[in-house]
Amino acid sequence: MTLRFSVLTSGSTGNAFYIESEQEKWLVDVGHSGKKMDALFKEADVDPYGLSGILVTHEHSDHIKGLGVLARKYNLPIYANAKTWQAMESSLGKLSVDQKFHFETETVRTFGDMEIESFGVSHDAAEPMFFTFRSGGKKVALVTDTGYVSERVKKTVEDADAYIFEANHDVEMLRMGRYPWNVKRRILGDYGHISNEDSGLALSECITDRTECVYLAHLSLDNNMKDLAHMAVSQVLEERGIRIDVQDTDPHKPTAMRQIGEGFAHLKSELPHIG
Repeated sequence: MTLRFSVLTSGSTGNAFYIESEQEKWLVDVGHSGKKMDALFKEADVDPYGLSGILVTHEHSDHIKGLGVLARKYNLPIYANAKTWQAMESSLGKLSVDQKFHFETETVRTFGDMEIESFGVSHDAAEPMFFTFRSGGKKVALVTDTGYVSERVKKTVEDADAYIFEANHDVEMLRMGRYPWNVKRRILGDYGHISNEDSGLALSECITDRTECVYLAHLSLDNNMKDLAHMAVSQVLEERGIRIDVQDTDPHKPTAMRQIGEGFAHLKSELPHIG
């Protein structure tokens, strides 16, 4: 085994991502209550007592709602950059000093057999950052909550075996939807979220021959649909000659545990030919 992961929950209401190697087991964000997280752990067959720690991307509630509760319950260390700690600490409740750690943006840290790299994104938070994970020659990239995908981010995440990548909204659904204009402007702006089409375009510049799969994440409940996101991203990729296994994520249930390299040839053989 090199890397296995499950998107435990993803969407406007809450986000959490689990990834493991032979030696390490990490959780990224805790966007639901402790009770809901325990149900997700059980469904994904993840033992929270075995976690190495929790990585925090930014302080928005759909990423830290159950963070304090979960960290206390399972005595887990929390890693975040200094500005995120400053923005979120008062909402977490009491934590012991030995649970608070800094993981600054644009740094690489090694934990056991896993190398974790952080990188900044463009979002309306104190200092939002996401991660790539490497172990056993494999690489998984997690990218959501960004208004656009910069060249620096593309360079950092390119050539991954798997992507968990934001496809937040359909632009026309958002424009015609019920949100007030100031919220729409925020989502569409450089510090908001990327659309289905922009997700496909960014992925087309990052995916290489080694890439096995893409999981579409952080879909808006009001301004997107799984089928619409799947179709839009796949179409953009196919127009650029890229055939890839595109998977959905869900706000209420985890994805099946995915092992990088497992069943890769089988999945590729089932994809339609693009002529």
